[in-house]
Amino acid sequence: MSNHYETVFIMTPVLSEEQMKETVKKFEEILLEKGAEIVHQENWGLRQLAYPIAKKNSGFYQLFEFKAEPNVVKEYELQYRRDERVMRYLTVSMDKHAIAYSEKRRNLKKDKEVAAPAVETETVNE
Repeated sequence: MSNHYETVFIMTPVLSEEQMKETVKKFEEILLEKGAEIVHQENWGLRQLAYPIAKKNSGFYQLFEFKAEPNVVKEYELQYRRDERVMRYLTVSMDKHAIAYSEKRRNLKKDKEVAAPAVETETVNE
């Protein structure tokens, strides 16, 4: 039986948009090759760090939520350690409450995205 995991990783801010997308694609493909099921992914963009890492004050954040066997996570994290574009990463196993919260958060975000264009068109028509 596979477990539910969530990984957030921070890429160095010196990457171009294209390099950042390539890095995200690489880790997505690693998960899929290992037989994991990607439930959700989010690009949080360039954010300030709480403290400098390798003399850098910001980084590109990316989130992956996936289902996989425990041995997949070990191999997956090894790839993070080997990639110089990744400054930090954290993978956590999600319990049923975390999974429910994550689904609720995604649904709220989806509802806001659906409602936002309607609000904009109303203000334009007035």
